[in-house]
Amino acid sequence: MDAYRGRSQTTKGIWIAHCVGIEPFTIAMDLEGTDGRERGEDDTTFEKQSALFALAIADIVLINMWCHDIGREQAANKPLLKTVFQVMMRLFSPRKTTLLFVIRDKTKTPLEYLEPILREDIQKIWNVVSKPAAHKDTPLSEFFNVEVTALSSYEEKEELFKEQVAQLRQRFFNSISPGGLAGDRRGVVPASGFSFSAQQIWRVIKENKDLDLPAHKVMVATVRCEEIANEKFCRLSSDEDWLALEEAVQSGSVSGFGRRLSSILETYFSEYDSEATYFDEDVRNAKRKHLESKALDLVHPAYLNLLGHLRFKALENCKSRLERMLKEAEGFAASARACTESCMHEFDQGCADAAIKQANWDASKVREKLRRDIDAHKLSVRDAKLSELVARYEEKLRQLLCEPVESLFDAAGRDTWASIRQLLRRETETAVLEFSTAISSFELDQPTIESMLQGLRDYARNLVVKKAREEAGKVLILMKDRFSTVFSHDNELMPRVWTGKEDIKTITKDARAASLRLLAVMAAIRLDEKPDKIENILLSSLMEGTVTSPDPLASSTWEEVPPENTLITPVQCKSLWRQFKSETEYTVTQAISAQEAYKRSNNWLPPPWAIVAMVVLGFNEFMLLLRNPLYLMFLFVAFLLSKAMWVQMDVPGQFQHGTLAGLISISSRFLPTVMNLLKRLAEEAQGHRTPESPTQQQSSVAFQSFRNQSQLNPSSSIAQSSVSSNVSVSDSSVEYSSPNLMQRRSTKVQEAELSQ
Repeated sequence: MDAYRGRSQTTKGIWIAHCVGIEPFTIAMDLEGTDGRERGEDDTTFEKQSALFALAIADIVLINMWCHDIGREQAANKPLLKTVFQVMMRLFSPRKTTLLFVIRDKTKTPLEYLEPILREDIQKIWNVVSKPAAHKDTPLSEFFNVEVTALSSYEEKEELFKEQVAQLRQRFFNSISPGGLAGDRRGVVPASGFSFSAQQIWRVIKENKDLDLPAHKVMVATVRCEEIANEKFCRLSSDEDWLALEEAVQSGSVSGFGRRLSSILETYFSEYDSEATYFDEDVRNAKRKHLESKALDLVHPAYLNLLGHLRFKALENCKSRLERMLKEAEGFAASARACTESCMHEFDQGCADAAIKQANWDASKVREKLRRDIDAHKLSVRDAKLSELVARYEEKLRQLLCEPVESLFDAAGRDTWASIRQLLRRETETAVLEFSTAISSFELDQPTIESMLQGLRDYARNLVVKKAREEAGKVLILMKDRFSTVFSHDNELMPRVWTGKEDIKTITKDARAASLRLLAVMAAIRLDEKPDKIENILLSSLMEGTVTSPDPLASSTWEEVPPENTLITPVQCKSLWRQFKSETEYTVTQAISAQEAYKRSNNWLPPPWAIVAMVVLGFNEFMLLLRNPLYLMFLFVAFLLSKAMWVQMDVPGQFQHGTLAGLISISSRFLPTVMNLLKRLAEEAQGHRTPESPTQQQSSVAFQSFRNQSQLNPSSSIAQSSVSSNVSVSDSSVEYSSPNLMQRRSTKVQEAELSQ
């Protein structure tokens, strides 16, 4: 400061420097004045903070005081000392600090009179300061060592002033020694930690609100502006236009919402500005921001409700528009894209209409939620459409594969699996090509497309595998059907008639070989065109009876066949073959019996020894007939009658079903046949014949039909022998019978027909 240019502030803030030439090492801090014109009356916070900082960090605090200010309240810094003492007691641990009051421009009043006044004022300040309970009765001397010194006027007594300053400087030499100027130095930190300690002390002081005491006009502005703001907010809350707008938003979107709400808010904000215009600007602006915040918090829920209505409306429009476009057979991806753009544009327009100029509300979260909802709906629709397509093509593959595969298994042969592979490949590739074309409008990414196409291929393969497992589950029935077909039909698929000329052993072997080949086909899944030896193993082990060690069928897996492709294990094949042979033995036995019966029925001559005996024993009777022609005539007539009876009663046909059945049938028909012949002879003798009665015609027709059926299908009982029992249904009853019972049933039917 230059005295010739006026008075001004010489220190701004806090300055720290090393005291040159003073031992021990001493640091001096120069603080800004406590009553400077530059900061004004309203900013006294820093002077309180700096004073507290000095008391907390320094061992000796020098307080400059004008001599003529002693005894005054403000000029003597009494309020400042009171605040600083009070906060220091609360914030920091007690330590003894030296307060050195330097009386400037000393007057004629002796120092002995000035010093008691200062000490008395300091003691009064200490007595009224609020102290913690632990230090409520602690005297001032426990925390502060009060010292007083005086300096003459620099301008009037410059030389004396410099001499007194030099003497004061000497007091700082060895200040920490016992009896020195410094206090007891409790809580001293090492020099290396001084910087960190000072930073922490300043941070604690800055955060303490007790030092931030506003000026009088600031306090008035705060109270009055807050009253105005509260009054405007209450009027806004009960404003009829606002309440009507809020109610309208509850039920749906409102056109012009932003413009109407902005007008309402601007009315009350303008009234606040006009009424608070003469108060402190900082307070006025702070309270206006607080009013704006409360008002916006009040109306913001209505804005969010409006955004919710806009979002719901846009989403519903998107759903209906997408459904309509898909019904018009437009591509899914293009339709979804167009609907999304249209609905998002509609939502953006609604948000612009709902915005108010007093706030920059962000609708991005609601917009993103709308976008997510639209994407989720598109995804669900896409998944539904794709599921429909997949289900349609899966059903198509099921229809194209199941029945043909089942038919191929029914006619199983060496080329069965090759035909199945060809069928599977052809139908699958056709379906995959059509499906790929159908999903092209969805614009899926390539990995997804490949995954769906592979899924369709896997489904087709699984269909074949499933059908193969189903057929493998009934392989025994298929084997017996194959055996019955080969055994009971010739090469032209005509039913066999067991006449005695057939080689039943060879036919049985061929039928069993065909059944075994079917078992080999059904033993494993062969969709990968890998060769195997299943058929050779089965033929050599089961048909040819080749004995090898170890037994190839004593295993649960086939060689060169993965376990997942095994349908029937070798052990199961061996068990099935034993069961198959036991259940088809009866059919072979019936065929052999039919051959023997046929031979007996077609050989009516007696044995050769009987013929020789008849010639020898009947020679005399034969000669008697030759000597008497009447006997010969009588025998000839008897032969004709016997021949007529033979033909009329179909004796060979009756004995085809057994001797006992033939005798019973002939005995029941003998008398009616004799009467019929006699009647015909009498009619011939009279020259005319009487038509047969309906009963006789029916009997004749039934008899002839039964005879023809018996001759054409002698193995009907054999075909039925593949099961242990049969069910015969007639008009009168239901019979459960074995083939022998069926034979007796047929005999009873013949007897009933002959009795008519």
